[in-house]
Amino acid sequence: MSILNWYVLRGFLLAFFMSIGILTFAMTGANLIKVLDLVAEGASAWAFIQFVFYILPIVLTFTVPWAVLVAVMLVFGRLSADSEITAMRACGISIMQIVSPIMLVTVLLTGICLYLQVELGPPLQKKARSLLKSAVMEQPQSLFEPGRQIDFQNTMIYINDKEPSGRLRGIDLYVLEGGNDYSQHIAAAYGELGVDEKKRQLTIKMYDCMIDNKQPGSSGSVERFFSKEFAFTYDYGKAGNSEKVTVRPKYMRVSELLGRIRMTKELNRDTTELEVELNQRIAFALSPIAFLLLGLPLAIRTSRRETSIGLFLSVILAGVFFLSIIMCESFSSYPKIYPQYLLWLPNIIFQVAGAIMTVKISRK
Repeated sequence: MSILNWYVLRGFLLAFFMSIGILTFAMTGANLIKVLDLVAEGASAWAFIQFVFYILPIVLTFTVPWAVLVAVMLVFGRLSADSEITAMRACGISIMQIVSPIMLVTVLLTGICLYLQVELGPPLQKKARSLLKSAVMEQPQSLFEPGRQIDFQNTMIYINDKEPSGRLRGIDLYVLEGGNDYSQHIAAAYGELGVDEKKRQLTIKMYDCMIDNKQPGSSGSVERFFSKEFAFTYDYGKAGNSEKVTVRPKYMRVSELLGRIRMTKELNRDTTELEVELNQRIAFALSPIAFLLLGLPLAIRTSRRETSIGLFLSVILAGVFFLSIIMCESFSSYPKIYPQYLLWLPNIIFQVAGAIMTVKISRK
């Protein structure tokens, strides 16, 4: 029996580690592009390594459950297609005996996901955000990329092109006033960036400028004139030091989150948003068990040798699960529908449906 359990477990672990490697690489890729752009602009490579380390725990809370589902679908789909499960059951070995080692591993992985979600991941995610901000402050000129909108307090800047020398072409600068309205618009043919590292100031010198000034108190009246040169200075050091002292709930450990909930209740304020954050983390952490229970009977039922079937089903199931929780989280501003409890519906549905299907298969 131990040889059989090891045979099944070995196939599961092999598929799991291959899946988690591919999925983690894919999910971190989008985040790493930002840091790689900063490294290309002159930021240190050490910042790139730190950023990977900081975001990895949160990424793993998504990829570990998904990798469990992929591994279960592939391994048990193959065993079913090769009639190995039928042979095992003919020898008097039940489905629960076959899957018991994988269940133990999944429970261990669930504990790891829970620790990452409630304790380790959130503060490291905050450090990743701070690191990215610090890297931008070291290389503020990296913000100016073609097609990217740059917001400086009440100023919005857009550039059309950037030469290898660093010269900007087709600059549009808007000084905003009252929502989406603007009081001044400057359109420059080209411009140059200058950085004063001591004063931590960034200066944009714009040339051949067409300036539109909206007249105060007059509806739609615009004063337009031409200027050979115009300079805009931004104190990025001051802006970087204006970090808010209050920590967002998504960056809190579970002990801090529970303390915030208790304090908010004592002030007779609504705690729905905080409770949604807490329940969402736990619901995500318990997803490996839900994926195992539902993926196992589906893999046996499909009985397909082609790996594409298992991969396709795993993508669909994981997408439905994660999107359902994220959708329930979006209802945090509607406390009357209790979104903190709706978050548990995907887990409950997956686990109950998986348990019922597993029992039916085991009785056949």
